[in-house]
Amino acid sequence: MKTLIISFFAAILLTAVSCSPKPEQKSATIDHTNFVVVFIDDMGYGDIGTQGATGWTTPNLDKMAAEGMRFTNFYAAQPVCSASRAGLMTGCYPNRIGFSGALFPNDQVGINPNETTIAEMLKEKGYATGIFGKWHLGRPTEFLPLQHGFDEYVGIPYSNDMWPLDDVGNPVPEGHGRLKNPDLPVLNGNDIMMTITDLKGQDTLTTLYTEKAVDFINRNADNPFFLYVPHSMSHVPLGVSDKFRGKSKQGLYGDVMMEIDWSVGQIEKALAANGIAENTVFIFTTDNGPWLNYGNHAGSAGGLREGKTTSWEGGQRVPFIIKWPAATPAGTICNKLGCAIDILPSFAKIAEAKLPELKIDGLDITDLWKGKTETEPRETILFYYGKNNLNGVRKDNWKLVLPHTWASYHTQPGENGYGGKRIRMKVEEPELYNMMRDPGEQYNVIEYHPEKVAELMKLVEEARAELGDLNVGIEKGAGNREIGRK
Repeated sequence: MKTLIISFFAAILLTAVSCSPKPEQKSATIDHTNFVVVFIDDMGYGDIGTQGATGWTTPNLDKMAAEGMRFTNFYAAQPVCSASRAGLMTGCYPNRIGFSGALFPNDQVGINPNETTIAEMLKEKGYATGIFGKWHLGRPTEFLPLQHGFDEYVGIPYSNDMWPLDDVGNPVPEGHGRLKNPDLPVLNGNDIMMTITDLKGQDTLTTLYTEKAVDFINRNADNPFFLYVPHSMSHVPLGVSDKFRGKSKQGLYGDVMMEIDWSVGQIEKALAANGIAENTVFIFTTDNGPWLNYGNHAGSAGGLREGKTTSWEGGQRVPFIIKWPAATPAGTICNKLGCAIDILPSFAKIAEAKLPELKIDGLDITDLWKGKTETEPRETILFYYGKNNLNGVRKDNWKLVLPHTWASYHTQPGENGYGGKRIRMKVEEPELYNMMRDPGEQYNVIEYHPEKVAELMKLVEEARAELGDLNVGIEKGAGNREIGRK
């Protein structure tokens, strides 16, 4: 199968877009490349129109895919909040730098100052840097964005359910763990500019981040910039502005997705109006798969197995769209492997920036972004989860799942904002899946391919030596580094 496919549908859609009236554009002399990353929380592989979403529409994302490139085998760094973001920001597998799971408001750890973020790397090249959204790499001041390369920050420091209320905005009973959390703070730089104390406050977040992002673009259009927009949505509790409430056929989750799509469109319009869209790398992706036990307040894994916090495909394979008119062929699909940890070294290549001094795991995949289908920069993916558990490895189209336990969604989900229960399940013996024929991981074919198992086990042993594996009692490998501590 060819890696790069120009679809008839995309061509038709692109033609329609090109015939639409265009906003008045500023003239700009571009001698640099800008970078925009929109990073969604808990959105599923199947939640975009081009990937099968039903019950709502995503015209701006569909347009972005028609004018850019969509990856079908792109992975988050890990299938949970803080770890995933740590991988994106540093180009490292999160367990290499001490991250696991999700940090909580009172945790006294965060991103180590010895690690280099995308923002720090690009600032060395003269880039303006801004983040508007959810950070989740440490709450104490020394771990916040301004101390890690960003010039501007407006957003919440952790997940929007880390407040003293339940997931539908009601008070929790006496003794509940959430009572240890403060009201949800919205920070401007290092300082609290307001707190969110009810669901109406949650409704404002997507619009707030979008307005700040557009303003940042307008103010920095004549200079190189890196804009990072990690939306709080579609994490529960769901919030949506009045302009999108009730607009989808699916309910609140669909409304939220339509507002996220609107946000993408607003950023696109700002880039075009300033005459800088051509030389801007615009990426849309997500931190992990859907939180399926929330039922109708969760998205879809698009037929992949399980969801968030699992090492199955539904937990870690995520949507990825890149639009870079100066270099990326329009209306294309890439089936090669990619991972969020590859974004930092790819940006470094484009900006001619210096890579971090400490070892990273990401690879330069800019050749794929440019449509060079003969290249294959990434052959393998490591599926680490928990404190430091290696749950699987993938090479090419083969995925070896190692013995481990997980919390499965194969039980009754919740409804209307309340989460359902999950059940503990266990892989007792290694399992092998062919990702080309069986992306849903339903048919274990390990007995037919002992040679593939042997090949993949070599990768497992190398990973265990380098990064450890608590599943077999190896707490650390030779390459693990410490998380930052207050």
